[in-house]
Amino acid sequence: MIPSQRVMLGAGLAILLLITAASIGLDVKSRSDATWVNHTVEALKKISDVRLWVRSAESAARGYEIFHSDGFVEEFQASRGRIAPALADLKLSMRDNPDQATLLDATESLVLRRLAVAAEAIRLRANGDHDGTNALRDRAEGRGLMETITANLDRLAAGEEKLLASREADSRRTGIVLLGIDVIGALVILLLVLMLMRASQRTTVALKSTLLEATAEKQQLESAVAERTVHLVNAHDELRLSVNVLQSTFHSMAEAVLVIDADGTVLLSNPAAERMLLHRTGMSLRNLRALSDVFRGDGVTPLEADELPSLRVLRGDAFEDMEMIVRPHTGNNARHLMVSGRPMRDGQGNISGGVLVYHDATSSRETERQLHQSQKLDAIGKLTGGVAHDFNNMLTVISGNTETLVASLKDQPELQRTARLIDDAAERCAELIQHLLSFARRQPLQPRDVEINAAITDIAKLLRPTLGEQIQIETVLEQGPMTSHIDPSRLTNAVLNMAINARDAMPNGGKLLLETHRVVLDEPYAQANADVRPGPYVMLAVSDTGTGMPQSVQDKAFEPFFTTKEVGKGSGLGLSMVYGFVKQSGGHIKIYSEQGHGTTIKLYLPPGEGTAESTVAVAQQAEGGAETIFVVEDDTLVRNFVTAQLQSLGYKTVAAADSKAALQLIEAGQAFDLLFTDVVIPGGMSGRELADEIARRRPGVKVLYTSGYTDNAIVHHGKLDDGVMLLTKPYRRNQLAEMIRKALNGGGMAL
Repeated sequence: MIPSQRVMLGAGLAILLLITAASIGLDVKSRSDATWVNHTVEALKKISDVRLWVRSAESAARGYEIFHSDGFVEEFQASRGRIAPALADLKLSMRDNPDQATLLDATESLVLRRLAVAAEAIRLRANGDHDGTNALRDRAEGRGLMETITANLDRLAAGEEKLLASREADSRRTGIVLLGIDVIGALVILLLVLMLMRASQRTTVALKSTLLEATAEKQQLESAVAERTVHLVNAHDELRLSVNVLQSTFHSMAEAVLVIDADGTVLLSNPAAERMLLHRTGMSLRNLRALSDVFRGDGVTPLEADELPSLRVLRGDAFEDMEMIVRPHTGNNARHLMVSGRPMRDGQGNISGGVLVYHDATSSRETERQLHQSQKLDAIGKLTGGVAHDFNNMLTVISGNTETLVASLKDQPELQRTARLIDDAAERCAELIQHLLSFARRQPLQPRDVEINAAITDIAKLLRPTLGEQIQIETVLEQGPMTSHIDPSRLTNAVLNMAINARDAMPNGGKLLLETHRVVLDEPYAQANADVRPGPYVMLAVSDTGTGMPQSVQDKAFEPFFTTKEVGKGSGLGLSMVYGFVKQSGGHIKIYSEQGHGTTIKLYLPPGEGTAESTVAVAQQAEGGAETIFVVEDDTLVRNFVTAQLQSLGYKTVAAADSKAALQLIEAGQAFDLLFTDVVIPGGMSGRELADEIARRRPGVKVLYTSGYTDNAIVHHGKLDDGVMLLTKPYRRNQLAEMIRKALNGGGMAL
């Protein structure tokens, strides 16, 4: 080795020693920088711990204020006990930063004051000092303190994060310098090696080859690192987007979602859970479970402790649509919930918690209940209407003949009294059938535009002697003209029935209130009540201050023969008749009742189509005549009774048992002045179809219909067709004579 090479080698070694020393120093500094970075990260964690315990203490204090449960007091004391050590530990971590230490000292005093305010609120709440509690709440000191504390903690965290960024930058710079020195050292070593190996061409070639390969690998590595960096950036962006989408979806869900740990503590909840279940993150289901009674889907059987959704999911059960009803002790409305659950497992397959999803089915279940009730009432109505025809046929014969019997027994008082008892019983049977037909919506209504306020005023006058002096009657009528398209006589009967029920619910006296209002039932109300069409209505409310009705009674109030009165004191048909009248009129009826506070029944009646009509009743003398009446009646007893009554009034009669026999008489040229036909007859045609057929053959024929059960032949949408005259069964002799005379004088024509 030549001297110059030795000098260069010595110089190179000296430089290498200097580089080594510098590298060691920078390495020490790099380790120090890493220590400070870890120190700052630890300080940030301690700030987060302080924030967590302060929020936990505040949440427990608010929970106690809302639910007054001792579990929240224990949670408050536990959180309060952890705050002081956490603050002390944080102060120790920040002693090297005067500004941060000063801000922390100020925050510590605010935290202690907030805890004192929360403790005072708990004490006042526990002692039942509502004035003190309200005064403390009105000052809103706790909220202001909490906002300041949160802002200070955010500033502390921001300061530490800024410091962390600075220290990380220092650490990176030190690393870069250290890397540069290492690279320089490597180059010096390379130079020394080149000098030492220059004598050997083979070694030089090998070294060059090695350097070329290292360079190629470095380039490949750099290319791979660059590609990997692009992939990581893209993956990070996609992950952030997915997290944002999931968070938005989670917070906007209508279903309540709870994520719980293995101890039943709520780790995560969405806003729907807070609204629906009052569950919030950090709360324990064990504490909240004591605030409500939980039942199975039938609403009667209590849910056993081991059947609760949280316990099932923590046992490892996965389930869908578990039905349960929750009744809060606070008196709020019960909620019908459908619950689904899935357990969460850790990497070893052990259960670490669970996810519960609650769907509020309260509204849909109520709609189903109302629909079921409506279908049941409709079914009862169809059955009722089906038997009314035969009953009214029999009652027509019984009441008519009994009336004749009473008149013929004037000289035998004892027998006449017995006949009157039979006549009264027949009359009561007829009223009973009419009430049933009203419930079944098979009564032919004769609606007109009625001024509701005037009608209610007249009805109130009628009620005063009926209800007695112990019942105070008041009216609250909305001003201005207000008409409804209804049958006024049915309205009077409906209000009378409701008033009598109200009187019976107030045995010691009370107040009956009659109210009228113009209302609009909107689409949401119609959706919640399946039989309602949205739009304007005239609302008539009848309210009492009586004993009220439990929900079980309200559910059956409109069913015929259902009554809570003693045997013999009520038929159970009053509200059934009201229900049928309102429904047949195209309206809606609703009961609102609370035990011990009274009942309100609201009738929503269709609005009028114009101005109120006035009708003047004209008394007609029941008289006979000499005309010929064509009687079409399938029931032999009724047919014989009617022909006998008509003949006793001086009329001539022609009779047929069905439409086929009636047409044969018409084809044979039978003359008559009035067709008196039952609506429901055999022979292939209804009474209406028979009248239409006869009218085609004999234009201008006069027709009087009779029926004990109306159908769509002459009644449409609950209303008697225009120009149609109907004598409903059962009827008396004078009613028969009056309607026959009226029809003969031009009152009824085949249309």
